[in-house]
Amino acid sequence: MKKGEIDFITLGCSKNLVDAERVMRQLEAAGWRCVHDAEDPKGEICVINTCGFIGDAKEESINMILQMAERKKQGKLRKLIVMGCLSERYRAELEAELPEVDELYGKFDFENMVSALSSAKNVLPRTRAFAFPIRKRTFLSEDTRSTECCKNYERHLTTPGHYAYLKISEGCNRMCSYCAIPLITGRHTSRPKEEILDEVRWLVGQGVKELNVIAQDLSSYGLDLEKKHLLPELVDEMAQIEGVEWIRLHYAYPTDFPEDLLDVMAKHENVCKYLDIALQHCTDHMLGLMRRHITRAEQDALIRKIREKVPGICIRTTLLVGHPGETEEDFEELKEWVKEMRFDRMGCFAYSDEEGTYANRHYKDDVPQEVKDARAAELMAIQQEISGALMQQFVGKTEKVIIDREEGDYLVGRTQYDSPEVDCEVLISTKGGSATYKAGEFYNVKITKAEEFDLYGEIC
Repeated sequence: MKKGEIDFITLGCSKNLVDAERVMRQLEAAGWRCVHDAEDPKGEICVINTCGFIGDAKEESINMILQMAERKKQGKLRKLIVMGCLSERYRAELEAELPEVDELYGKFDFENMVSALSSAKNVLPRTRAFAFPIRKRTFLSEDTRSTECCKNYERHLTTPGHYAYLKISEGCNRMCSYCAIPLITGRHTSRPKEEILDEVRWLVGQGVKELNVIAQDLSSYGLDLEKKHLLPELVDEMAQIEGVEWIRLHYAYPTDFPEDLLDVMAKHENVCKYLDIALQHCTDHMLGLMRRHITRAEQDALIRKIREKVPGICIRTTLLVGHPGETEEDFEELKEWVKEMRFDRMGCFAYSDEEGTYANRHYKDDVPQEVKDARAAELMAIQQEISGALMQQFVGKTEKVIIDREEGDYLVGRTQYDSPEVDCEVLISTKGGSATYKAGEFYNVKITKAEEFDLYGEIC
């Protein structure tokens, strides 16, 4: 057990990861050593950053808490802290059922934790404390930070040095029927544009070349600041910062989509031809039950416009099956729609009945779990066939590829059409090669072979 060392374990999405990175940076400025996702944690404190979005994520978070609680019982851990979405949503239940947890913090009271551990330095408090949520969106106050500390956007980066996630807003106002995110994060709140641009400059200064822009709802960025869409303006200014090689956009919302963004994407070569936009379903019946505030005709028109204004764009989407009220007719139409739309990247989830959501309060969860799972599997099988055909179109082309790592006999990289960890990869054989290639660098790669979810190539 190493004194003065804190192990961080992050579960859930990349937005959670950014939160953990910021907290770690502040604690390091206070004298702690922070280690992220260690295979064998050795620190005297463990902080688990939890996810509370759907059933599987909640179960994973609880299992991790129990695993670390067992380490504490064995004397391998002196203090167990839980933070993030699960403790924001279920603080009272966790306090009652998990006495092994020393402190609980929600999603917006991180500064309480930083303050407590900073004042403690390397001396662990022996009293049990439960913080109460602070529902504000300034990350850490100046009073909390020491004079030698960093700016509030600086982070302990846990991603490979050449890419990072950039969170531009928090919360969501959409209130879709199935979604618990607004119950956890509250209303949509945009970060000031200048603060984001300062963070981009700082990230570039750390060696970051690829920015994966994230939010619960990119489409609403700026509406709460100036009552207008500011995402096109933000991306345009980001693209002009020296050292920014790729900008990739995640989690747009189709309703009230800022179409001026498409002109910005077409204008700048360093804005990837990639858009992650969750569509969820296609039938008017289901879009209505889901409270998506859009029709199939409007949704289809948006997809056509995106493809027309940004030729060659890769559209990633997410679909939801098994929502209350989904009929066989709805699902059959959804399957035909997926075949028609031919999305470049697609994920599919089975509906999870979440406490407090509109669907939980107003609908009966009437689709059996085995039907939900079968529908998800069938949809993904259709997508696998589509993906295989689309990937063949890359064979013979030369693409700009960033190398993420070396694995076995391959360099593993990605094109502009692929986000880290969730999308396709490019595998480049190192057998017989005499040149040395570095992770984090860009190379022109000729694609020689394609599979459903991977490409193979040779560096030109």
